[in-house]
This record gives sequence, structure tokens and C-alpha cells, in this order.
Amino acid sequence: MALFTFKLPDIGEGIAQAEIVGWHVKVGDRVEEDQPIADMMTDKATVEMESPVAGTVVRLAGEEGDQVSIGSMLVEIEVEGDDVAAPPPSVETIEAEVPGEAVIEEPTSVRPAIEPGAGAEPVERPSRTEGEAASPAAEPKASTSLSPDGSGHEASSPILASPAVRARAKDLGIDLAQVKSAGDHIRHADLDAYLLYGQGQGYRAAGKSARRPDEQVKVIGMRRRIAENMAASKRHIPHFTYVEEIDVTALEALREQLNASRGDKPKLTMLPLLIVAICKTLPDFPMLNARYDDEAGVVTRHGSVHLGLATQTDAGLMVPVIRDAQDRNVWQLAGEIRRLADAARSGKAKSEELSGSTLALTSLGPLGGIATTPVINRPEVAIIGPNRVIERPVFRGKEIVAAKLMNLSISCDHRVVDGWDAASYVQAVRKLLENPALLFVD
Repeated sequence: MALFTFKLPDIGEGIAQAEIVGWHVKVGDRVEEDQPIADMMTDKATVEMESPVAGTVVRLAGEEGDQVSIGSMLVEIEVEGDDVAAPPPSVETIEAEVPGEAVIEEPTSVRPAIEPGAGAEPVERPSRTEGEAASPAAEPKASTSLSPDGSGHEASSPILASPAVRARAKDLGIDLAQVKSAGDHIRHADLDAYLLYGQGQGYRAAGKSARRPDEQVKVIGMRRRIAENMAASKRHIPHFTYVEEIDVTALEALREQLNASRGDKPKLTMLPLLIVAICKTLPDFPMLNARYDDEAGVVTRHGSVHLGLATQTDAGLMVPVIRDAQDRNVWQLAGEIRRLADAARSGKAKSEELSGSTLALTSLGPLGGIATTPVINRPEVAIIGPNRVIERPVFRGKEIVAAKLMNLSISCDHRVVDGWDAASYVQAVRKLLENPALLFVD
């Protein structure tokens, strides 16, 4: 028998280490040649490592979330024979790159901090035997007996509490004799303090839902990449956000008309129309469609609009890219939005579809809220966020009419974009959206 050490190979230019995001084997497992043994994530992609030999696993480099340097031991395998050649490993990219984020189906490691179910059910307080010491918060004021209404009282004098406090204590199933008061009578604050103490001892008030147990979730894989990239974006970029209210009544009417006669074309949402407005106005605001290399001190203003569309997936936030968005009509944009979103959510998006954006658009759809302050996808310098459409009364001249209103947010890198530029750009977009016929005029 011989011991074969499988070292992590060079899996990308400039890559010094990779993160373990998933093991396919454990110590003691029998592995065959070319069998997958681990998924490793770099800044560029996630790769599947395969065993170059057959044998039994005797040692692993670490746990999920640990970093392994290139050339370091990844797995040790006990093989038959005394001399084992080390064929080059097969490295297969299984997921592709997100701009600044690697995309994987992340295995989530969850470790309960306490035993499952602990604290999930009400715990009956055991009765104390005569002479047994009580805890300070639960110590009765005096020897008690039950009054006819079920509340406790002192042997020598009744417990002082207002009718409202007594009613609340009864609803919560609290024996007032067990409640410690700082004054001469029990107040609501004393009940609150008792509840806080009691919950720590497993007490649960009647009618309250059971608390779920604490759990620890290891931040690894894609979630770690998102955390690192968002932190870097906020650390390096001085963000500012500008929000404007836009009347989209006419735009919504146009959208409904287009959908009514769309035939086999994809259904239009607000996004394709908004993207047309974004692209038509960008030539006059080149500082927004740009990427900033802050280390080199160079801003690249792009002629084409490669629009990153923030998409929520089960694995986390991904940003597929609509290439040359300025050259597509509303129907083409609607189809591309659907195609890219489906590819991202199914994990089938290609590397080139997940990188190279020059400007980002993030939308929460019906959850859009009143306003957003989106975080810039570094090294881009701006991100646009439409919010929910709300129908409200507005003045038109001297009349009050119903209008459909939407707030549009834009976050910008203040090192590159001035507030005046951002506000002027949004006003230009607003003009097109409030006069949607202009969207189709060259």
C-alpha cells in the first residue's frame, strides 16, 4: 500500500488559493479514478476536482469554507502498490462567473446551537417542595394561597395590582404571587420583567408561537463572495442615492395596449420599457455607463450598454448581462430578460452571460417598496432601481385624478458621478417615461 497526496493544482491564472465549498467524499470512502471529490471556488469560477487515482480517502484538507493554497494537500488517498504516478487532474468548470461574484449551488451548513426542539414547547414549572429556595425573580412576596378568582395573595395582605394588570396576568396565565415588584404594587413593567425572566427559563405565554431554536449558518461559497463584494463596494465607493417620482400612467396604458396585441411575443413588464429609456438617454451622460479602475486611476466610458440585471436565485444574487441593450427593441428585451433569468435560476448561465456589465438595474418587482438605495456592482459606477407602481390621487390643473406613480432610484459613485449629473439623467429618463411615444422616436 502507498499513500498518494493529491495537491490542489493551478486552476486559473493569478489564483493563489481556492475555497472548499463542498466535499463529495469523506475519510474512509473508497474512490475511483476520475470520481468527483470536491468543489473548489476561486474568484473566477467554481471547479470540480476529480481523483486522479483509485483508493481509500485517509485525510482531507479541511472543512467547507476553508481556504486551500495552490500546491497544498487537498486529499490523501491510500492506494495499492508502492509507486503511484500522479496524472494531471481533470478540472471541469461547473458554474460560471458573476461580475465580482462566483456562482454556485451553495451547500448550506447548518448547526443548531441547541438541541432541536429545545424551548419550542411550553415547559411546565415544577412545584417546589417546602423549604426549597426560589430564584430571585420568581420568589413570592409572602406565603400565598389562591383567592376565589384564581389570583395569588399574601397570607397577611392581598397583592396590590390594578384591574388592568390583573386581567393581563390572567390572560397570560401568570400567578401574581410569583411576580416581584420594586414598588408597593405590581405594574405592567413588572409583568414584562417576569415574562423576560420566565422565557429564559423555558416559560412561554399562552397564545404565543413557539420560538425556533438558534442556528449557525456557515458563510461560505457564493454567500461569502456576495458578502466580500458588497463590503468592498461600500468600503471603496462613496455612494449617494437620488430618488425621483415618475408618473407612469401613460406608460402603463401603453404597456397594456402592447400586451393586448402581442401575439406570440413575450409579455411586457415595465422593465423592457424602462431599459429603452435608460439606453436612449445614456449617450448624453457617458459618466454613468462606465467602469472605474481605482487602482490604475482610470475610468472607462463605454459606448455599448451591457446592462447587468440583478436576479434573485436560490443560491443568492446573480447578475446576468443583457449585451448591447441599446440595439434591442422592447420585445427582444423582454425575451432576453426572461431567458437570462431562467438560466441564472437554473444554474445554466454561461460565463460570458454573467460578466462584463457596464451598468446595473435592480428591481424587486411587486415588492419594490417606496424607495431603494442599491449597492453599486463594483467596478461599475451606477445602479438603477425602479420601485413599486402605486395609484394615488394627484392634481392635474385644478382637478384631482387618479395617477400611477413610481419612484426611480439611482445610486452613484461620487468619485466619478456628481449629484447634478445623476439628477439630470433621471430627469431625462423621466421625460421619456411620462411621454412614452418618445421611446419609439429616433
